[in-house]
Amino acid sequence: MNNSDKDNHKIISLGQIDIDPSKFNAEPDLDALPLLATQNLVLFPGVTIPISLVRISSQFTAQYALDSKNPIGIVCQRNPEDDAPTLESLYDYGTIADVIKIFDLPDGGHTAIIRARDKFHIIGSAENSNAGGNALAAKVEIVKDAKPRRNDKDFVAVVQAIKNLTLRLLKDMDGMQEFFLNVQNFPDPIGLVNMICTQSPFPTDQKMALLLEDNVKERAKELLAQLTRQEQMLLVAEEIQSSARQSFDQQQRHAFLQQQMEAIRQELYGDNDDDLTVFRRKADEIDFPANVAAVFDKELDKLGRLNPQSPDYSVQYSYIETLLELPWNKYSDLNTDLNLAKDILDADHYGLPKVKERILEQIAVLLNNPEGKAPILCLVGPPGVGKTSLGQSVARALGRKYQRVSLGGLHDEAEIRGHRRTYIGAMPGRIIDAVKRVGTSNPVLLLDEIDKIGSDFKGDPSAALLEVLDPEQNCRFHDNYVDIDYDLSKVLFIATANTLTTLSQPLLDRMEIIDLSGYLLEEKIEIANRHIIPRLLKEFKLKKSQLSFTPEAIAHIIENYTSESGVRQLEKQISKIIRKIVLALMLKEKYPHKIQPKHLKGYLGLERYSKDLYEGNEFAGVVTGLAWTAVGGEILFIESSLSRAKGDKLILTGNLGNVMKESAAIALQYVKSHSRELGIDDELFEKYQLHVHVPEGAIPKDGPSAGITMATSIVSAFTQRKVRSCLAMTGEITLRGKVLPVGGIKEKILAAKRAGITDIILSVENRKDVEDIDAMYISGLTFHYVKTVMEVIDKALLDEKVAHYRELSHR
Repeated sequence: MNNSDKDNHKIISLGQIDIDPSKFNAEPDLDALPLLATQNLVLFPGVTIPISLVRISSQFTAQYALDSKNPIGIVCQRNPEDDAPTLESLYDYGTIADVIKIFDLPDGGHTAIIRARDKFHIIGSAENSNAGGNALAAKVEIVKDAKPRRNDKDFVAVVQAIKNLTLRLLKDMDGMQEFFLNVQNFPDPIGLVNMICTQSPFPTDQKMALLLEDNVKERAKELLAQLTRQEQMLLVAEEIQSSARQSFDQQQRHAFLQQQMEAIRQELYGDNDDDLTVFRRKADEIDFPANVAAVFDKELDKLGRLNPQSPDYSVQYSYIETLLELPWNKYSDLNTDLNLAKDILDADHYGLPKVKERILEQIAVLLNNPEGKAPILCLVGPPGVGKTSLGQSVARALGRKYQRVSLGGLHDEAEIRGHRRTYIGAMPGRIIDAVKRVGTSNPVLLLDEIDKIGSDFKGDPSAALLEVLDPEQNCRFHDNYVDIDYDLSKVLFIATANTLTTLSQPLLDRMEIIDLSGYLLEEKIEIANRHIIPRLLKEFKLKKSQLSFTPEAIAHIIENYTSESGVRQLEKQISKIIRKIVLALMLKEKYPHKIQPKHLKGYLGLERYSKDLYEGNEFAGVVTGLAWTAVGGEILFIESSLSRAKGDKLILTGNLGNVMKESAAIALQYVKSHSRELGIDDELFEKYQLHVHVPEGAIPKDGPSAGITMATSIVSAFTQRKVRSCLAMTGEITLRGKVLPVGGIKEKILAAKRAGITDIILSVENRKDVEDIDAMYISGLTFHYVKTVMEVIDKALLDEKVAHYRELSHR
């Protein structure tokens, strides 16, 4: 509780300082007493205390007193904020004191140990001061205190009460151990009263009133009264926390307690704003909806009633912070230039004309009617085709802020709806958290990997997303942590997925699906030249003159070192080459400035993939099918062979799933039931065993789209008829021989083009899918649309037998 001339508080152990009274017995110069002004220290006679010397004038005055052994006056200034006090700005009473010692502190500051003598009264100004410089000086007169008689029992009782009360107040206060021991062991009753008057955290005007009291006994009584009021204030604070004050009217109680708490706060912490004041100031700058403002005021009042040391306080504090950080009624200004939006999409992504056209339509609708409800877009496609980056481009095109919400691997429904505040570590859900981080109520939120959501005993997050992704409901989205409805209707949600098979039907109904198929070879080359290579050169700090790639080299990387519909693996392979180039640069080794196909083996090693190519039609029973995978389309060979064996058994190999096995069984059954139309003797089914194999057995395969391929393969094996050259097919088969449509048509067509296929057989119901594909993807291809398996056989098989034809024996 020590003080200073500028509020700096330094603790120095006075027990280690040797004070010889005989060295400090000089008489004060009453006509020109040098003064040391303090900010809030009121020094009482007989007290020894350290003070920090911050002002230059104070340092000069203290040094003068130490060197000359002359006493000075310690006077408190009326205005604590006054950095250059004058005689008129000081109180009229002070204390004469000796400077015992001055310490130089490690931080460059100075602290003086002073011992007070008598009280004095300023009666005028002094013409000059022996302290020199700009030191204050005044003409003063000594004022002696009236001391009680030696055996005054009343005074002894009052001092004992002061001592006991002070010890009780200091017992639970941190950092007051030294003062506690001083009070406990102080031998002189009068000195004890003056020391407590000096050290107690009373307002300056109350301390001055105590100093003006010339009768020490009366001063002790007033001090006891002040300490009693201080104890009552602390008791009131305890009663506040325990809700024991039932006698007050609620409004009067609230006002009284606020006043007491403010007084205690100012005494303990000074003029710094408390949490409630800071929160109220922030709330004044936020355009809360009326219902939110009412909840906020209620929760803020609740915070004010909590003990800052209790765990509930931190929980309530975090909740109020969340309410303040949410962007209530705060919106970004939208871009109104549709041509600029189109340019941004074209600059960020090459190709994808249908996708960009649909996004531009949506942007146009939003620009035309900003108050309208935005649909939920779902970008579906294989990895690496640019789904996530498209979300960023849409945000740039609209002029909105962007935030990505990763949903992959999510199992807990609370991750979407938030945790209730009753749980330890509760927090808002990912949707509200994303809105809070982005700082606006109309951002673009990308719900990444929505197809990777799972469910377990903690709930189904996809069910919680139904409210988020429904424009009719998300205007009142309820997060369990915030516990107030939040308007998400202005948020543009864009979801991404690799497949729709894992999504629930209700969730699919709420989204508009936009398919992103794979890229053609030419498109990948263009993307590499326009986007990937420039970005990587910038990342590795290389110039275009230092390194470039020929189109042939990029094509070779795509065909032989990647197997994907997108360009993610392509970027990794190009990055690998550039890293090796940077290493050569750092080692000052030679390297090719233009990468050609012949250089790739040295940088990327052996080719990892062989291009899927059509293998000809020299063998009976080998038919080319088309399949869809997570990384795009690919061609698939179905092989059927016959071996002489009794029994009607079908052997299936190639790591086939249940659906594909059923397709093979259906195909065989159809061939048996239509053997006469197909020119197959029924006895062959009993004499020969059929084996159907799908190569690359290490790769699991499933799905119904190979049905017509298997039927064609079986017929070719039994009849030894040749399959039409450069032909591929895809379609589901039924027992009646009907050909049903399948999905992934665009990806399968791209795979067929890469393999050199020229003719494709599809269900007639897939015609609409082909017509929806851009002409550049289907150029050079001939499509044959069929309704029945017989039509497939007629178009797929020639009357010509294979070159190594062998007659199947009936015997």
